Amino acid sequence: MAHIKSRKHPIARRLNCSAAVALAVMALPGAVYAQQSNDPATKKAETLPQITVQGATADNYKADVVASPKFTQPLVDTPQTITVIKKELLQQQGATSLTEALRNTPGISLQLGENGNTQTGDAIFMRGFDTSGSIFVDGIRDLGAISRDTFNLEQIEVVKGPSGSDNGRGASSGYINLVSKNAQLDDFSNASVTVGTHDRQRATVDLNRKLDLGIPGSAFRLNLLAQDYDVPGRNEVNNKRIGIAPSLAFGLGTSTRTILNYLHIDQRNTPDGGVSTFGMKDYGFSATQQPGPAVNSRNYYGVQGDHDDVTVDMFTAKVEHDIAPGTTIRNTTRIGRSKQDLLVTGVNAVTAALGAAPSTFTIARSRQGKQQLNEIITNQTNLTTEFDTGFIKHSVSTGVELIYERQKNETPVTVAGTANLYAPNINTAMALPQYMGTYTDGNTLSAALYVFDTLKLSDRWMVNGGLRWERFKTETDSATYTAPNLVKNPDQRLQDNLLSWKLGAVFKPANNGSIYAGYSVSFQPPGGANNALSASATNQANANLDPQKGTNIEIGTKWDLFDNRVSATAAVYRSENKNELLSDGGSPAVYSQIGKRRVDGVELGLIGQITPKLNVSSGFAYMDSKILKGTAANQGGVIVFSPKVTFTSWATYKLPGGVTIGGGARYVDTAARSSNLTAPSTNLLKIPEYWVADAMASYDVSKNLSLQLNLYNLFDKKYFTSLNSGGSRYRPAEERSALLTANLKF
Repeated sequence: MAHIKSRKHPIARRLNCSAAVALAVMALPGAVYAQQSNDPATKKAETLPQITVQGATADNYKADVVASPKFTQPLVDTPQTITVIKKELLQQQGATSLTEALRNTPGISLQLGENGNTQTGDAIFMRGFDTSGSIFVDGIRDLGAISRDTFNLEQIEVVKGPSGSDNGRGASSGYINLVSKNAQLDDFSNASVTVGTHDRQRATVDLNRKLDLGIPGSAFRLNLLAQDYDVPGRNEVNNKRIGIAPSLAFGLGTSTRTILNYLHIDQRNTPDGGVSTFGMKDYGFSATQQPGPAVNSRNYYGVQGDHDDVTVDMFTAKVEHDIAPGTTIRNTTRIGRSKQDLLVTGVNAVTAALGAAPSTFTIARSRQGKQQLNEIITNQTNLTTEFDTGFIKHSVSTGVELIYERQKNETPVTVAGTANLYAPNINTAMALPQYMGTYTDGNTLSAALYVFDTLKLSDRWMVNGGLRWERFKTETDSATYTAPNLVKNPDQRLQDNLLSWKLGAVFKPANNGSIYAGYSVSFQPPGGANNALSASATNQANANLDPQKGTNIEIGTKWDLFDNRVSATAAVYRSENKNELLSDGGSPAVYSQIGKRRVDGVELGLIGQITPKLNVSSGFAYMDSKILKGTAANQGGVIVFSPKVTFTSWATYKLPGGVTIGGGARYVDTAARSSNLTAPSTNLLKIPEYWVADAMASYDVSKNLSLQLNLYNLFDKKYFTSLNSGGSRYRPAEERSALLTANLKF
């Protein structure tokens, strides 16, 4: 177990002190503004740190830093693989969702779901491990099986390796941080209107204005979204979104800055329960099945009334104060709530009787649903400072975090039915699943203290370390309906401590490059992914179990090239996940925490502005995954949904006359859908490899208007975006399509 003894009274004093400082800063911004110095040198030292690209034009894909103050050095001197996907790249690609944006980093795959459950939203696997519960917005965890839009994002930061010291409990693979757009001390107005093939329309607005309110540095920003997208190559599937994101700032460019953000998203989607894999290449027919052709990938197996309705509301208040040059205190408060009402029809087994005509083949349908509520309340205080101890220079980031998270799931009784395999009918009558009282309501309350320090030993050597201690308490209340009774389950509680850390060493052979080695450790306690504990001894979320332990060792190098306009990176790593629950296969079975998985990998990246006209973004990843300790059936097998080789690339070139052309290609290797060493003999046996290519062209009509054409899946490649672990259903990739966007400045 990752335990240390609790010291209640000292912790309380730290928490109370931090809270008092935070409240004082938040309550008296006007008084501080009034007392600010008019000295130009002082004001220069009091400017707000921003996410900027040094030595490159604004449309460069390269970023120099991440948004979190917990990272005390530029990316080139950070001993960890981090990919930053900027909004300029997303705009050129026409990427509107998080899953589309993540095509720009290798080593990521998606899952469709199992046991009759169809995944919705951002079901992400990274470096071989489930990362769906490690998505953050401005450094604060964002739970929920929803699809996240890019309209209010400045950049997306993909941090590889265990994340415990940065954010607390988490996956062995790392985490994804979404950086929101904030009000700026500038005047600009941008809008885009998109129309496309397959009945797609989208409009966004980004408006920013300086304000004269009597408080220096006041500004207001408003981002708006309206979208109605069908999915190319899929019947019936549709994604409708409306979003509004105002941001109000005070004191920009001064020593005290306050930023207030609000985000509201409303989605009304028609979900995709998947398509049968029956008859595809490498499909294994059972002994009772007659072979038949593959189904049309456009087939929709849902029924009228299926829906995925999502509402998100998030308020964030951030206050920063520069105590002295090089020393800043920050306090962030967030209140967030998301609701999902899902009704989706998934597909499973195929009945293809021996000797029967294919027109009589049927497929089992399961109409399932859930009503999920996620809530978060957090207050986080951070202090960054620099100082010397003898010849050693320190860059320190330390703080305290108080977080309350809750997730409640209500699930109905699944309704079973059938459909014609080759000609499903959306108008077929199918009963609504009934909510009979089954629910799981879990919450986690945590308090954490952390410190990061970069020790500059010389111009060539530095050491980076981070330590996070976290005290958490998870409580779960649940009930289960098994006809004809609703049974209240025993309440589950877990209270524990976690101590996560990372350590890295950096050698700088030149000012623009580094060679590094790093090691990190994090933990995922029972119920850590969704605040839901289980009473079952066979469930990893059982409160009596130890946390799973993730470790990562990485050696790499980073270089800023072409006058710091381009970043080139290379790394080798080994990630492991331990303490997984396994059965000995006996009767009765005995379960113990001896499971262990490992991924050895190589990752390469090149991103930035090669010339003033040529921008590139590319990445390559190789993963060798293995189950080191598993069941008799899978020990020595590979980790599912983990392709060995993935590659991504994108480039644009500016031609004379205001014309820009670009495009890219992606490759994903074959991936196993089962770890069983004896290959499954039925359903689809593996996820096929694929190449896919996209292209774009834009034309600057005037200084206020540009037209952009995006072409997707140029060669109309048939491939999968996700597959369930049983191999019975998949989600097809979008077929060849086009979007035309008018980008306006006014």
